[in-house]
Amino acid sequence: MISYKDAGVNIEEGYKSVGLIKDYAAKTFIPGVLTGLGSFGAMFELGKWNNPVLVSGTDGVGTKLEIAFKTKRYDTVGIDCVAMCVNDVLCHGAKPLFFLDYLACGKLEAEVAAELVKGVSDGCIQAGCALVGGETAEMPGFYKPGEYDIAGFTVGIVEKDNIINGSKIKENDVLIGLESSGIHSNGYSLVRKLITDLNEEFQGKTIGEVLLTPTKIYVKAILGLMEQVEIKGMAHVTGGGFIENIPRMFSGEFTAVIDSKSYEVPEIFKFLISKGADEDLMYNTYNMGIGFVVCVDKNDVEKTCKVLKEFGEKAHVIGFVEAGGTGICIK
Repeated sequence: MISYKDAGVNIEEGYKSVGLIKDYAAKTFIPGVLTGLGSFGAMFELGKWNNPVLVSGTDGVGTKLEIAFKTKRYDTVGIDCVAMCVNDVLCHGAKPLFFLDYLACGKLEAEVAAELVKGVSDGCIQAGCALVGGETAEMPGFYKPGEYDIAGFTVGIVEKDNIINGSKIKENDVLIGLESSGIHSNGYSLVRKLITDLNEEFQGKTIGEVLLTPTKIYVKAILGLMEQVEIKGMAHVTGGGFIENIPRMFSGEFTAVIDSKSYEVPEIFKFLISKGADEDLMYNTYNMGIGFVVCVDKNDVEKTCKVLKEFGEKAHVIGFVEAGGTGICIK
C-alpha cells in the first residue's frame, strides 16, 4: 500500500503550516472581513459606497525568490508579493481591501511557509488590507526541494467618479517621483547573472541582504495625498522601468519628459552597471530609484511634495508632460 506521504505530500506538515499562518492573517483583519481562514471562500462586506468599482491585480515575486533560497531568508519576499499587487491597483485610485496568496513548493516545510506568509501579513498591514485566504500547494517532483513560488491577488475599491485613468492629464502637468527602496522585484534574472557571490560586501551589508530589501508599498501615502491634491495619473515603476511604465498613465498622446539629473540614482544601480549591466538599457529594466510616479497640475507641486514628506516619502520633481507622441523622453 502506498500512502500520500509516500508520494511526497505530508498532510501533517500542511496542518502545521496552516496553524502557524492563522495568527499572521488575523493581524491583518480590517472592518469588512466576515470569515477567518479555513472556510471555502473568503467573504468581505463592502459597506457604504455610492457607486463602487472594484479594481483587481495579481503578480508574483519572480526570480528574486532565488536570493531568498540561497540566503535562507524568507521573511521579506512576501512583502514584495503584496507590494507588486497593491501598488498596481493604487494607480487607479483604488484602496486595497483584501489579499490572497498562493504558495507552491516541492516539499513543504511549515516554518519556511510561515516565514513567507509572515512577509505577506507584514505587507498587508503596510497596505491597510486584509489577508483573507490563500492556497499552499505541495507538488513533489515538480519543484526542487527547498524551492518555493509565491504569487498573490488583491482587490481594491474606488468610487467610480474618483477613478484615476489619465483622462485629465494635460500639457505642462508635472511628474513627481517617489523614491524606491532599491531594486524592488524586477530585473532579477539579470541581477543573478551579474552577482554570483551573495556574501560580497556592499555598503556595510552583504549584497544578498541588500538585494532582499522589500519593495516599498506606497498605499498609505498616496491615499493620503488623494485627499488633499487632485492626482491626474499614476504609474508603478515595475518591469520595463521608466520606459514602459510611466507612459501607461496617459490616455491621450503625450510624452513624459524626464530629467535624469533631478535626483540621485541609488548606488545599487551603479553597482549593477559596474558589474556589466548595459547602462543604456537600465531605464528600460529597473526603477532607477523611483518606484512610483504621480502626475499633478503645476500649481499643486509644492503641496504634493509637502504632503508626501509628511507621510515619510522622499519625492522629487522628475519631469513634465509634453503634448504629442506616445512615450517618454529621458534627458
